[in-house]
Amino acid sequence: MGDLPLESLDGRTPLEVADTPVMDFLAGRGRLFRLQTVPPGFAPGSDVANLSLMGYRPAECYSGRAPLEAASMGVELPPDAIAFRCNLVTLERLDDRQVRMVDYSGGHIDTPTAAELIGLLDRELGNEHCRFYPGVSYRHLLVWRHDCADLVTVPPHDHSDREVGEYWRRYLAVPGLGEVVSRAAELLAAAPANRRRQEAGENPANAIWLWGEGRPPTMATLHEQFGVSGALISAVDLLKGIGVYAGMEIINVPGVTGYLDTNYAGKVSAALEALKRHDLVFVHVEAPDEVSHQGNLEDKLRAITDFDHRVVGPMLEGLQKSGEDFRLTVTMDHFTPLATRTHADLPVPFLLFDSRWNVRNPACADGSCWMEPARGNYSERRAAAAPLLADGRDFIRLLLGDE
Repeated sequence: MGDLPLESLDGRTPLEVADTPVMDFLAGRGRLFRLQTVPPGFAPGSDVANLSLMGYRPAECYSGRAPLEAASMGVELPPDAIAFRCNLVTLERLDDRQVRMVDYSGGHIDTPTAAELIGLLDRELGNEHCRFYPGVSYRHLLVWRHDCADLVTVPPHDHSDREVGEYWRRYLAVPGLGEVVSRAAELLAAAPANRRRQEAGENPANAIWLWGEGRPPTMATLHEQFGVSGALISAVDLLKGIGVYAGMEIINVPGVTGYLDTNYAGKVSAALEALKRHDLVFVHVEAPDEVSHQGNLEDKLRAITDFDHRVVGPMLEGLQKSGEDFRLTVTMDHFTPLATRTHADLPVPFLLFDSRWNVRNPACADGSCWMEPARGNYSERRAAAAPLLADGRDFIRLLLGDE
C-alpha cells in the first residue's frame, strides 16, 4: 500500500488520494507510528517484512521464503531438501541468452488451471529428488533434493518487463535442475491449458521461475513469545506458513484470491468470529501489492479504497458492536512504489486505535460513533515524523498494550 509521491497525483501518494475515510478516522483518533519491517542487510521481501509484523526478528529466525510456504501447504521438508517458490510466469525467449520477463504471474492464472499445469509437471518431471506442489494462482512449490551449486535466485516481480537472460542461465548451469527448468518450459508451452489461455487473449504460463529457496526455520510460537493466541487470514501461502510456525489458527476463507476480486466480506466475518476464541487476529490483503508490481495506478487506488471500505470499515463496525474494548492496527508490510514496481525497505507507517482512548456518544445505540470528529489522515507523509519502532517484537508489544 505504501508508495512515493507521484507527479501524476500532484506530488501526493496513492494512499493520500484514495478514498479512505475509515483509516483517516482511525488515524485521527489513534496514534501514528513507523516500523522498520525490513532490518538492515535484508532484501525488502514480503517474507522478512511479515515476519516482523508477526512479532519476529528476522535475523534470529529467517531461513528463506519457500520453507514458510511449504509449511502452509502441509509439505514436510526432508532434512536434505531445499524448497523453492515456483512461480508460473510468462517469458519471451528468443534463445537462452535473450529472455524477457513478460509477466511474473502468468497472467494472474486462475488456481484450477495452475493446478492442472503443476500436476502435469509433477507427473512428467517429478521423482524422489524433485517434486512439484500446487498452491494458489501462480504461486507454487518445488522441493529439490540435490546440490544447487550455490545458486543465487531473484524474485520475478522485481524484473517485470525486463531482460532476465542472466538469471535464466543460472538455472540452466545447475546440473539436474537446469534440465528440469528447461523441460518444464517445453511442457508448459505445449500444454492444452496454455493454448486455451492464448486463444482467450491471456498470457500463457509458459515457464517456471524458482526463487526464495531455503530450509525449515526454527521459530517460537506467538504464545511462547507473548502469551497470547492468534488466528491468521490470508490467500497467500507465505503468510499462512508464517502463521503455522507461529502456532496460529489458519483460517481458509472460500473465495480469497490474493487479488482485487478476493472475498473481502468473508475475511471480515471470519476475523470477527475468530476474535471470540483468540486474543488477536491478523487479516492480510494482497491486492495493493499485486497491482503495484503491475505499475497500475488506477487499480492501486481501487485496491486501497476497497481495503478501507470493505475490510477496515466493517472490522471497526463489528468490533464496536461487540461491546468489548479492543485495539486495532492498520499497516503494510513494505512499500511497493509504482515508479519501481518492486519493494522498498522504508519504514512503514502504522496506526494504532484503542477504543478506551475515545468517548462514545451516548446517542449512538450501538456505540459506533464518537463525541467529536477526527482530525488528520493515515498516510506516509503524516507519519513521517512519528516515533520509529526498530523491530516486530516492539510492534506486537505495543499492540498488546505493553508500552
